[in-house]
Amino acid sequence: MLQLGDIVKSLGGSLHGSPQISIKRLAPLESAGPQDLSFLSHPQYQSLLAKSQAACVIVTPQFTSLAISRGACIETDDPYHYFARLTQFWKKQNAQPTRARIHPSAVIDPEALISDSAIIGPLCVVERGAKVGALTELKSRVTLGERCEVGSRCILHSGVVIGADGFGFALHQGAWEKIEQLGAVKIGNDVEIGANTCIDRGALQDTIIEDGVKLDNLIQIGHNVHIGKHTAMAGCVGIAGSARIGANCTVGGGAIVLGHLSLADGVHISAASVVTRSITKPGHYTGLFPIDDNLSWEKNAATLKQLHKLRDRLKSVEGQLPLPPLQEKKS
Repeated sequence: MLQLGDIVKSLGGSLHGSPQISIKRLAPLESAGPQDLSFLSHPQYQSLLAKSQAACVIVTPQFTSLAISRGACIETDDPYHYFARLTQFWKKQNAQPTRARIHPSAVIDPEALISDSAIIGPLCVVERGAKVGALTELKSRVTLGERCEVGSRCILHSGVVIGADGFGFALHQGAWEKIEQLGAVKIGNDVEIGANTCIDRGALQDTIIEDGVKLDNLIQIGHNVHIGKHTAMAGCVGIAGSARIGANCTVGGGAIVLGHLSLADGVHISAASVVTRSITKPGHYTGLFPIDDNLSWEKNAATLKQLHKLRDRLKSVEGQLPLPPLQEKKS
């Protein structure tokens, strides 16, 4: 348990209430109990604030009065960011006993370079010439392929595979000839990669993941892809080979970016979209066919298949119509 005074002393913010209040756990507003700490991150959830049983709630100045009327609160400009820092503080304060830095079941090639402060979990494989930076943690069953590099303060969750061969084959006389993947994968600092995500090595050049990138579970990154700083991707995203993703982008769950395309810095792709062309300007982009009941969807899909013919017919009709009279310009 932690006291509110200790939390505010470490993380800042303005405390309204007793610093001696003890906090047993962190919890959502709707389920928080009298020994829990919660937060209000968006005005649309303010109705939950008045009803919450939380011992304390993290709020913006806009909601301080409402929060005080029901109990203690911590006032801060960005409650969600404060909550993120609080989870880190909470984990450190409740850390498990120190364990072996490199698990006995891990397989590490003698030519791999592992920082003295890195943590290698059970059943990990670190191949020849691979590098793992300071304070980086490989959870269980992570595979780091030959000559692939992971920077400092990274987290690779269970089942991540870095440096498998990219999908490269040449078709010759009806058969596929393998193109050996001679590049590697280079991952920067402060990168987090979710469980069972795969990042392929480059064919000739390296696949690059820059500093601060966050990748969710079950993502596929193809060979020669370049992902810019602080870009985040949700689960089941697929990035095809040689695509270039800018900095500070987001890609929603299940979205696809086709090969050899480029996204500018600050591009945000909606979930389940398919990016079929390069995007050169920052902004929010969506490429979806809206969900509908199946009968309506089939009718609309059938109509879409006729759009090209309908366009030609419309152009033909327009060509037979008299042109509007020319307007004289006024001097």
